[in-house]
Amino acid sequence: MTLTPADHTPAYESVDLTTCDREPIHVPGAIQPHGLLLALDADERVQVMSANVPTMLGVAASEVRGRPVHEVLGTETAAVVRRAVADEEAFVAHRVTVPCPGILGRSAVDLVVHLSAGRVVIELEPVGGAGQAVSYRTARMAVGRLTQTRSITELSDQLATEIRDLTGFDRVMVYRFDALWNGEVVAEARRPDLNSFRGLHYPATDIPAQARRLYTVNWTRLIADIGYTPVPLDPVLDPSTGAPLDLSHSALRSVSPIHVEYLTNMGVTASMSVSMITEGRLWGLVACHHYSGPHHVSFDVRSAAEFLGQTASQLIDDRQRADSRDAELRATNELSALVTRVGSDRGPVHDVLIDDPTVLELVGAGGAAIWVNDRLLTAGNVPPRAVLHRVAELLRSPEGTATASDHLVDLDPALSEHSDSAAGALVISNSADRWMMWLRPAQVHVVDWGGDPRNKEIAAAEGPDVRLSPRKSFARWREVVRDHSLPWETWQLDVANQLRSRISHELVRRSREHMAIAESLQRTLVLDDAPEVEGFDLLARYRPAADIQLGGDWWDVFDLPDGRVGVTVGDVAGHGVIAATAMAQVRTSLRAYALDGYSPAQTLDRLDRFVAEMLPGQTATVVFAVVDPATGEVELANAGHPPPLVVRHDGTTSEPPAGRPLLGADVGAARTDRLRLAPGELMLMYTDGLVERRGVLLDDSFDQLRSSAARIAIDGPLSDWIDGLLAAVPGTMDDDLTVVVLRRTAPPGHPSASPAPSDTMDAP
Repeated sequence: MTLTPADHTPAYESVDLTTCDREPIHVPGAIQPHGLLLALDADERVQVMSANVPTMLGVAASEVRGRPVHEVLGTETAAVVRRAVADEEAFVAHRVTVPCPGILGRSAVDLVVHLSAGRVVIELEPVGGAGQAVSYRTARMAVGRLTQTRSITELSDQLATEIRDLTGFDRVMVYRFDALWNGEVVAEARRPDLNSFRGLHYPATDIPAQARRLYTVNWTRLIADIGYTPVPLDPVLDPSTGAPLDLSHSALRSVSPIHVEYLTNMGVTASMSVSMITEGRLWGLVACHHYSGPHHVSFDVRSAAEFLGQTASQLIDDRQRADSRDAELRATNELSALVTRVGSDRGPVHDVLIDDPTVLELVGAGGAAIWVNDRLLTAGNVPPRAVLHRVAELLRSPEGTATASDHLVDLDPALSEHSDSAAGALVISNSADRWMMWLRPAQVHVVDWGGDPRNKEIAAAEGPDVRLSPRKSFARWREVVRDHSLPWETWQLDVANQLRSRISHELVRRSREHMAIAESLQRTLVLDDAPEVEGFDLLARYRPAADIQLGGDWWDVFDLPDGRVGVTVGDVAGHGVIAATAMAQVRTSLRAYALDGYSPAQTLDRLDRFVAEMLPGQTATVVFAVVDPATGEVELANAGHPPPLVVRHDGTTSEPPAGRPLLGADVGAARTDRLRLAPGELMLMYTDGLVERRGVLLDDSFDQLRSSAARIAIDGPLSDWIDGLLAAVPGTMDDDLTVVVLRRTAPPGHPSASPAPSDTMDAP
């Protein structure tokens, strides 16, 4: 027998494997010849019919087209059709058996009614056919045997046996789809003389997407005789729409010529399929094959097989849900215990998390990694840092919720070099620079295919003269699959999302605790109000960051043994308790060195060594001034801090030259700068929060600060002068801010009121 696509698809062009995934199989324009199809309009008149009307009804097509259905099929049958349409709400097949003497040469026929694009579609088949007689008792006993199975594997085996016993097919297989729509024969009942297909895999291209869609809307499909000649619809194009009639719900729908050729190449002479659907998704198929000629299965038997398929689908759904619930419950309990341990440990959250032994068990991973605050924390077997960042880049979602892949090589082929530790990954994140990742190694395994799954690619590579048709060889073809990890279950992504949320809550809780501690520490160590300094007005002001996090800003004023006064402004990197604790140690150490008589430069040099040795990893900036109230002379030293601003009577501003690098760098040496303030002149000391403004270049901020300081009158209240300065510098302040202003107040005629000399610089 030679099959041509045109013979089987009168409604559209011929197809081959290059177009089969777009083949409109729901509108073939034809039916199989063992039944009859009539499509009625709203007035119950026949508008479309199958071309075998003369054979089936014994009347000419011209005597059927346009006639009311009761004149064609009889009053009783028309009434059944009418009741079926009235009861039909879901627009799916309505099936009944009615006596129709003379129709199809039988005393009774199976009548199938469904709705399609405004048409009432009637299909008639002869009553009877292969398979055992179906009764309530046989169906109930079969269902009972299915429900007694203890696993999905047992259930699949029993389902194959029940449907083979029911239908009489030579071979019945349960065929399960994977995530990529490849199929595997997971159960089989067959004639003893047939080779087993159990364990064979079939590529997704064998059942294209549009065929899978039809399997979800029409649970059964019978091809009673693979060698049938399709019966076209008359007319092929529906007069009301100009398009072929949609036969998605049809029991008689003619099948794709590609599929017919595929089955013919397998030696199949008749076939039937029953869909298995869980959670609205096609889980698999019960595929029935016959090899010894046509095999017409009665409508009752097909309905019973469909019922068993639906029952098995529900049982599988229930068992998968139960298995997932059990696994998720165990993981949720582990998660709660893990978060409790993290919360009770006073160590850094992410360090405690990655060190916990259950962090890998939580989602069944071989390795884990956390990237936070420019630190990489790892556990288990992980690839190099650059690979981890690449995986995070590929998988991280904009929302930060869990995303996963069990085949990273598919995203970046270069990752195949690291599949021994990272063939699959699951990633969560809270921001672009913070993520957590679980990793799984490759699971190298052997897959036995029912024929070479690369058939389509091989044929295409051989050139345009090779017809792209279904493969002819179904011999076992073995493939070693590499670079795939075990797949990630949905509940594992849910658990990862729960961990993300709960760790975020823990970080917020700790942040609040740390904030309270930092505030208490800051209030203890940093003065609330500026003390009185003889001969000077002194104003100090602190403002926290925009996000209310206390930073490392601080200021201090203290008396020295020689009668001078120490004034300092500093900033420790970071926020919260760590910054506040470091600030307290830097402040206390600076006081100690200054009280021991060291010059400002010597004090900062010693402070640099203290930070480098006692506070590893910490950095700080400080400007330290020693002020002589009697003369207005000021000695200054600076370690990486913004330079003080001196404002003279004539509006000029000046800044001492830059000093040593920031504290903790352990390089360079400080220098002492000297200047004198005349009565009424002032010096501003501040932290970088004053000039670092969002959206404004730092040089522009400094220029604006200088010009504003020179322009605003310095003889009024210092608070007014500061307010004017803060308002004048452009941009939005995000960081914490400290300002200290010294203004000399000695009256005219006082010996210290002589003109200020030029600023000088002396070595320490």
